[in-house]
Amino acid sequence: MNLYGLLVYAARAAAVFALIWIALRVWRHLAMASTRKEPIPAPTHDIVAPESGYDAGQRETAVFAGGCFWGVQSVFQRVKGVASTTVGYSGGAAETANYRAVCGENTGHAEALEIIFDPSVITYGTLLRIFFSVVHDPTQLNRQGADVGTSYRSAIFYTDDQQREIAQAYVNQLDAAHVFDKPIVTQIVPLAAFFRGEDYHQDYAIKNPHNPYIQVCDIPKIGALEQQFPNLFTEYTR
Repeated sequence: MNLYGLLVYAARAAAVFALIWIALRVWRHLAMASTRKEPIPAPTHDIVAPESGYDAGQRETAVFAGGCFWGVQSVFQRVKGVASTTVGYSGGAAETANYRAVCGENTGHAEALEIIFDPSVITYGTLLRIFFSVVHDPTQLNRQGADVGTSYRSAIFYTDDQQREIAQAYVNQLDAAHVFDKPIVTQIVPLAAFFRGEDYHQDYAIKNPHNPYIQVCDIPKIGALEQQFPNLFTEYTR
């Protein structure tokens, strides 16, 4: 290829990249514009602290699935009272708890997030409120946006009867108030096991901030968390 041909090729490549950049900017703007300005109503029923208070250093566990686990983690790792988050898989067997198998959409697993939190700082009901307000659309069945399949389903994996009762009561409350345009399809199921995901998936958005998927799908969620829950928002660093 001569110099002229190289220049033409470079110009065309630059034009393509410019169009992609513009499309991503527009897509991200639309995504941010479509997010709620205010959080959905708080749950009327929540887990309350015992009269004696929580033990020093006490931690509780919540496991949610709401689409690609990169975005779910991006939100909850910035919530005050959350001690740690881990992406992984729930709903299937140990031998299929890996990304390659789960992407086949026949393992029963959902991409899930394990949240370890301080119940003296944030309640389980508040975590649910963030989950339904910011993290995902709970009316989409077996998908979130362009991510389609049962591994992207909306699910609450409860660890005990108290979590189950709070989650079910909140879904009933939101449906009765018609907070969403369609009924909530979130599964409320017992947590049989949580399997940690591969290391490269942990903190994926932090590691890959310029990834177009992160820019379009996840950064708007972080902005929505800060806007809707300013008193609970905290910056996150690895």
